[in-house]
Amino acid sequence: MADQDQDLVDVDPYDPGDGSLPVFRWRQAGRTNLATRRQLREMGLRPGGQEPVARIECRGGWRFAWLYRIDLEKPKFPMTLAKEAALDKAMAARQTCGTCRRRCFHCLPLKTLGSCLECFDGTPAGPASYIAPPAKHLLAA
Repeated sequence: MADQDQDLVDVDPYDPGDGSLPVFRWRQAGRTNLATRRQLREMGLRPGGQEPVARIECRGGWRFAWLYRIDLEKPKFPMTLAKEAALDKAMAARQTCGTCRRRCFHCLPLKTLGSCLECFDGTPAGPASYIAPPAKHLLAA
């Protein structure tokens, strides 16, 4: 029994330990070689499988973002026609009313309402807020 107690280690879950990442406050990272995912996307880069090297926090630590080294990044994959078609199909599912089959320019509350506002409670939709459904002779093709 005494042999088993020697193997146990007391671990503090709130102790960051020696291998923790540096944490910067909002606007305190300076002009370093670090960027967030959003900043990388704007530069046309992606993390490329590397782990984050630091963390930036705001709002008292309630919100944070991982920071990556810019010199280790890889270029983004280019958009292909197949990717564009897949994204359009996914967005069409979120923007199309199941009742009237009109596709709106915004995502519809399909989980809560099940349809667009016009079909749900009669709230009129402006003609500039949706794309008219295709003609019936085009649907058969």
